[in-house]
Amino acid sequence: MMKAAVVCANEDVQYLDVEEPSVGPGLVKIRVKASGICGSDIPRVLQGGVHFYPIVLGHEFSGDVVEIGEGVTTVVPGDRVSGAPLRPCMKCDDCQNGNFSLCKHYSFIGSREQGSNADYVVIPEANTVPFDKSISYEQGAMFEPSTVALHGLLQNDYRGGGYVAVLGCGTIGIFTMQWAKIFGSRKVVVFDISEERLALAVRMGADAVVNTTRENHMEEAMAVTGGRGYDFVFETAGQVPTMQMAFFLAANKARVCFIGTPHKELSFTPAMWENMNRKEFKLTGSWMSYSAPFPGKEWSLTAHYFATGQLKFDPAFIYRKVPMSQAQEAFQLYKTPGLVKGKILLVNE
Repeated sequence: MMKAAVVCANEDVQYLDVEEPSVGPGLVKIRVKASGICGSDIPRVLQGGVHFYPIVLGHEFSGDVVEIGEGVTTVVPGDRVSGAPLRPCMKCDDCQNGNFSLCKHYSFIGSREQGSNADYVVIPEANTVPFDKSISYEQGAMFEPSTVALHGLLQNDYRGGGYVAVLGCGTIGIFTMQWAKIFGSRKVVVFDISEERLALAVRMGADAVVNTTRENHMEEAMAVTGGRGYDFVFETAGQVPTMQMAFFLAANKARVCFIGTPHKELSFTPAMWENMNRKEFKLTGSWMSYSAPFPGKEWSLTAHYFATGQLKFDPAFIYRKVPMSQAQEAFQLYKTPGLVKGKILLVNE
């Protein structure tokens, strides 16, 4: 038996003894060190949004390999790893074309099957992402947000040399800004309503920041580019005002990517929409973080650039580290709007 934070009912997370998962052929058993609470986990717990009860959530995690199944060759016990949570079918047209994020027959660790909010998690060998021991477990649990950001750049056919706007200064926004700089931006400007988060963006390398609560924020933003607008725009907040703002910030022939997911009705006036027609910019979406060969360069490059230090990690990414046994209390913090700024990590000592 092992301990796990089990979602037993709506708003009811209990720290229970559950059966410890066993290792079969092609599988890897990981002793979980840190497991992040994702924004998608919050409605699962607080709004009854799980696929079934009881369930162990958790899909942003890191830990140590403790056992490998028959046929596993890429990791050995003692390796420090992160985990890619998607389990695509590998058979449908999307999977065969390497578009694993678009698989309609997928499973997902920590959502459709038991996850990492536990002492141990067992995942397929292909889903393990080894990383250097110089990288902390806390940083290792942040692989998934980093890969989501990088996938957005790849979806947007990003290339260096241009002006980049990143709307939203959450974890994914900060990673988006960093990836844009790593791959050669001329200048990256980050937009948010929080001076605290904008200060973090500056520490992490933003060339400029814009507080969108200021009355002249659009003039300030356009002045950075000499009035021509931004060659690449990444919306990471999923908020209606920033999604609309993206249309105004885009330069002629720009590329705009919506990484954020809106949770309210989104509409544009004809004048707003005309921005896309007149500027002839291209608009795309981005979903999850995978490419061929699975799980993709998003994951291998995150491991590489974390190890070199070019992709930076800041303690301010973490709002609080909470013992796994107190998962119920951790989720209750999200009931106070605006309280949680950053990632909550559930940790096993």
